[in-house]
Amino acid sequence: MQMALGLARHGIGSVEPNPAVGCIIVKANQIIGKGWHKKFGGPHAEINALQDCGTLGVNPRGAAMYVTLEPCCHQGKTGPCTEAIIAAGLAKVFVATIDPSPHAGGKGIEQLLAAGIQVQTGICETESKLLNAPFIKFASGGSCWVTLKWAQSIDGKLAWAQTSDPPRVSLPEDRSGGGWISNEQSRSDAMKLRRRAGAILVGINTVIADDPLLTPRPGRGKKITRIVLDSFLRIPLDCKLLATTKESPVLILASEASVQSNPQLVQQITEKGAEILVYPDMHGKSNLHFLLEQLRTRGIAHLLVEGGPTVIASFLKEQLADEVYVYIAPKILGGLGTADIARPMAPLSSVEDRKGATLDLHYVDIKRFGDDVRISGFSEKALRELAIQKT
Repeated sequence: MQMALGLARHGIGSVEPNPAVGCIIVKANQIIGKGWHKKFGGPHAEINALQDCGTLGVNPRGAAMYVTLEPCCHQGKTGPCTEAIIAAGLAKVFVATIDPSPHAGGKGIEQLLAAGIQVQTGICETESKLLNAPFIKFASGGSCWVTLKWAQSIDGKLAWAQTSDPPRVSLPEDRSGGGWISNEQSRSDAMKLRRRAGAILVGINTVIADDPLLTPRPGRGKKITRIVLDSFLRIPLDCKLLATTKESPVLILASEASVQSNPQLVQQITEKGAEILVYPDMHGKSNLHFLLEQLRTRGIAHLLVEGGPTVIASFLKEQLADEVYVYIAPKILGGLGTADIARPMAPLSSVEDRKGATLDLHYVDIKRFGDDVRISGFSEKALRELAIQKT
């Protein structure tokens, strides 16, 4: 199953919003087939593994299959995997975790059992859930999965524009003093996060300071929804985001008052192809909650937040983070924060705010990219929603 999980990881960034799935077929203590879900709309892992058996010239009848997610039993972009498994005559199927989707939820396993195939579940279940956490949460009826990502110096400074505008930190636009805070390897890794997500979010000051495209590079043809928090409709009409709405959608979150008081500007923005999402009075509740509810209704399962310190702090304050990725570069910026180059995370105004922003990470992963270090992990809230115990 660990080998199957390793295969599944090859599909990350190419299969979303579908889950990344890996499969191993074993007969007479020998691996006779391997497969993984390679791209959205393509054959599933089980089908690829069965085809691999044919490539090797081995009949899988009587073999055992190890698969990281319950095989599907419905007709989607591809046919039901359960039917292919039954037709191949497999004797046993080991499943890491159940697919919580309404069309699955154990139905695939029931179909295999009814055909006389032995099924065992729960092998490496935690690893499987964490691998496809955004999918598992969304398919279980939860809200959009929120990943926070930023780059910082070793003394905790996040990059920001060399203007009087508030901070920014979007990769690869996280320059400091004319150079990058993070190195090229880190920036390449960060692009993988973009390819996984269904939407990417920044604050308006990032747009004003950097004029970013906010697209995954290379994008492999994927259209990602680009979201800007812009309460007062300050977005420049000549920015790259508004010039590329045909390539990928642009969603601007603005206040009701700003929209009502600027009808001409609203028309100009919408004529460029962007959508303005008006948030109502939330009665003390953050407009971020409203946004996540809207993303849920639009079928977006994974939001990547690349905002500056103020935006990141807002998501932490509202306890909305499911997962965090921090890229730490071996640079000390010291007092440069007072010179409009970099600054630490936005200060929180009250004791209650600080309590809410405290975040312990679990299942922490630490990787090196040259001299940079990436630290990632999951929040306790996310583990509760995935029904996973804390480390």
